[in-house]
Amino acid sequence: MLEFYGGCDGSVLLKSTANKQAERDAIPNLSLRGFQVIDAVKSAVEKKCPGVVSCADILALVARDAVLMLHGPFWEVPTGRRDGRVSIASEALTNLPPPFANIAQLKGMFASKGLSVKDLVVLSGGHTIGTSHCSSFSNRIYNFTGKGDTDPKLDQNYVAQLKIKCKPGDANTLVEMDPGSFKTFDEDYYTLVTKRRGLFQSDSALLDDMETKAYVTTQAITHGLTFAKDFAASMVKMGNIGVLTGKNGEIRKQCAFIN
Repeated sequence: MLEFYGGCDGSVLLKSTANKQAERDAIPNLSLRGFQVIDAVKSAVEKKCPGVVSCADILALVARDAVLMLHGPFWEVPTGRRDGRVSIASEALTNLPPPFANIAQLKGMFASKGLSVKDLVVLSGGHTIGTSHCSSFSNRIYNFTGKGDTDPKLDQNYVAQLKIKCKPGDANTLVEMDPGSFKTFDEDYYTLVTKRRGLFQSDSALLDDMETKAYVTTQAITHGLTFAKDFAASMVKMGNIGVLTGKNGEIRKQCAFIN
């Protein structure tokens, strides 16, 4: 649940208003969960030290701890972020890496945030955890080129399994991104990608570049020899994108609302 497009400023936590749709309600973010956890942590922290700890810092710390609880790595989270006051759904639509992105688009979007090609393939491994709505990949299994066909880059047995879970037009069902271990941080994601079982086009795209393909293959063969360490390092880098400090932003009293 860390933020990519606008920086780590807690903007994804803000609720929409009558006049403006916030990024948490943008289509790419509809599978996000855990807002109530952040709100509960913030409430407890405010009782002990009001106006000191930002929602952005809480989000970064909770993300780290969630990965740790799922048998992932620990990393030190730099703190001192302040919260942003702006959250716009349309900007999330245009700036978040979409599930249908090709490798050139992915590399460009990550580079624009100061993230390397290695960061791209490492952070994609975060798909080892969680679920996605059928609508994020349904075109791959039902209408890839507009002719009622499937994506040839997908394993056909996997396509058959996905069609059982996701009927045409289904926008509500959630599917595991790493079937069988979607609640465990492991290297299985990379194994699935090598078997043409990456859920999104952006997953399959990792095989279209020499550097990303090499990393995917290495982690699959070595059972994630360096994945945990690499993931921790890339998460620190992503957590430092667009940070607000000093007099910029604010320390929200409630994470869902600006002061």
